Amino acid sequence: MRWQHRRNDPLNAVLLLYLGFCFVFRPTSSITVSSPAELHASKGDAVTLSCTFTSTSRPTSKMSVDWSYRLQSGGPPHTFFHFSSRAFPPTDGQFSGRVRWQGSPARGGASIVLLNATLADNGTYACSVRNPPDVHGLPTSQTVLTVTPKAASVRFSDVTVLLFFILLPSTLITLGLIGRMFFPPKQSSRHQSKVHRSPIEVTEGEEYGTGPVWTKKECCDQCLMDSDCEPEYYSKRLPGEADVAESQC
Repeated sequence: MRWQHRRNDPLNAVLLLYLGFCFVFRPTSSITVSSPAELHASKGDAVTLSCTFTSTSRPTSKMSVDWSYRLQSGGPPHTFFHFSSRAFPPTDGQFSGRVRWQGSPARGGASIVLLNATLADNGTYACSVRNPPDVHGLPTSQTVLTVTPKAASVRFSDVTVLLFFILLPSTLITLGLIGRMFFPPKQSSRHQSKVHRSPIEVTEGEEYGTGPVWTKKECCDQCLMDSDCEPEYYSKRLPGEADVAESQC
């Protein structure tokens, strides 16, 4: 008995060594999932939540994909989309009717599309892929989505109204002022004489104190009027002056 026990010792040692080698050095299956760390979108956009995976085993009907969502403020994640041979989109809740499967497992794709993004969709999205017998590696990847209000766009009609009521009149006024600066209006000589004449200027015939030119008849009438109004002057005149005046008239 003692000899038989000693005889089995080397055999047991070899068996233990073989089992240890199988457990330590046997190849292990693994899977790696990757997705963008951050995504930015505007309100109302269709957002593609990208997710790809690599596996040492060919995807089979046992492969599954789960998408989960966690609020931006934190809290536990909840699964809203599942794929296993076919897609199972959400039928209720926040994402109901807004998720579309865009993956291709044979090519390592597990992406989805989120339609009509809203500000309430801000948060962390996790993509988890399982492909038995791959049980090691990094089966989950996360993406932080940020949705912002859409920037106001200027419509063509607004631009047209702006150009017509503001820019067009301003342009016409500017062109008119420029034209008046380079091409001033011409004034007639008669108008210039009336405009530029000084109050101290004299008219033709008034120079050198000559006074107005009277005709012979006007002169006689003036002499007669003076004779009626100033009798004393004529009474003091010398003899013969009245005859001279009368003869001239």
